[in-house]
Amino acid sequence: MGGSSPCASCKLLRRRCAKDCIFAPYFPSDDPHKFAIVHKVFGASNVSKMLQELPLHQRADAVSSLVYEANARVRDPVYGCVGAISYLQTQVSQLQMQLAVAQAEILCIQMQQESTLPTQQIIDNHHHHHQDHDHDHHDQKPLILSNINNNNNSTITTTNFSTNNLPQYLTFSSSGNINVMQDPTLQRESLWT
Repeated sequence: MGGSSPCASCKLLRRRCAKDCIFAPYFPSDDPHKFAIVHKVFGASNVSKMLQELPLHQRADAVSSLVYEANARVRDPVYGCVGAISYLQTQVSQLQMQLAVAQAEILCIQMQQESTLPTQQIIDNHHHHHQDHDHDHHDQKPLILSNINNNNNSTITTTNFSTNNLPQYLTFSSSGNINVMQDPTLQRESLWT
């Protein structure tokens, strides 16, 4: 910095700090470790050449990068900052995969909720319709709602519903249950014999 207190570079190199010292603005005397590590990894003359080739407004950022890279090289002599970048990229990839899995689970849950609502409405409508119009059942084609549990001792339970303007549904849940609406004329067979 030119004056009584030399910059960290000039202090380490044991030389007189000139008024126009290129290191003085970026390596103050109160932080000697900052220059020492950059000098150890890159060399003072190489750093001086790099800084002289850069415009003034980019030099502070360049020094920050050099200090970061030098610290990374000391911590990991083989890979340096590339090792840190690679580690972070791997971490980002893993987090993106976890995010995709979470989004897929949310979508499955939303689809289950959407398919459960119409089924519940069918059940509610059937009970209401059954109470009001018991005598009209002879001209309605019934459907069977089967609940098939996907485990060793499989059980099938059925419930009759009327088909007045009702869509057919097939829903899957993550617990392995499958809800199927089917025509009662189809033969019931065990899927897991």
